Amino acid sequence: MKIGFIGAGNMGGAILKGYAPFAERNGDKIFVYDKKEEVRSGLEEAFPAVTACGRETELVEKSDIVILGVKPNLFETLLPEIADVCTTDQLIISMAAGIRISLIEGYLGADKKIIRIMPNTPAQVGEAMTAICRNGNVGEDDFGHALAIFNSIGRAMEVEESLLHCVIGVSGSSPAYTYMYIEALIKAAQANGMEASKARVFAAQAVLGAAKMVLESDLSAEQLRINVCSPGGTTIEAVNCLFENGFEEKVQEGFQAAVDKSKSMTK
Repeated sequence: MKIGFIGAGNMGGAILKGYAPFAERNGDKIFVYDKKEEVRSGLEEAFPAVTACGRETELVEKSDIVILGVKPNLFETLLPEIADVCTTDQLIISMAAGIRISLIEGYLGADKKIIRIMPNTPAQVGEAMTAICRNGNVGEDDFGHALAIFNSIGRAMEVEESLLHCVIGVSGSSPAYTYMYIEALIKAAQANGMEASKARVFAAQAVLGAAKMVLESDLSAEQLRINVCSPGGTTIEAVNCLFENGFEEKVQEGFQAAVDKSKSMTK
């Protein structure tokens, strides 16, 4: 497969870097265009499977799958530029928050195969969570190619487009909330005498292990939490303190703020 990335910033770059080793093993070719020449050349030098392109249209003409990684406010400029070189055989994948499939169809044509995704930045370490939705032109074979790309950098699941606002709250933006939690643990450990480098590892590994247990256990997250809390022990003391201070409610409020912002941005 020939896979093109238009835009290689935080998210597009994370997906490209995560997928590049798989592409090399699989014999896929990756094309990249970014407005910053140093980004293009840097990716070309770093990954044997990557070839830089000088224009967006050049990339589209060379690619079987085109992944649009530019910011949402650039779509109304980008889509008319590439419309004439997009074909009905290609798969167009957008990761822009707030840009509906119907808007992309309006520029590229209702006959085009269009997928919309909502990934997150852990793609760069092979642990992304990506939501995928598609229009009616995308058959199972094409959808299978998209799933293969995003499953190679973590996990991918199909959802209805109407759920992408929710996805932003639960996985698209939530790494930032998790970093805040880890940062708070690190600061608390330092305040109790642990050096920052060790606190970083202790806190991050604890979060990684807890997340893995949620994914691999048949128990609910609630039951896993209960199982750790021995009566009269240290964990129940901490959990009760967090409950009393509205920990769950504050996380849910942050989640909802991301969802509401996504809805307000939608075109």
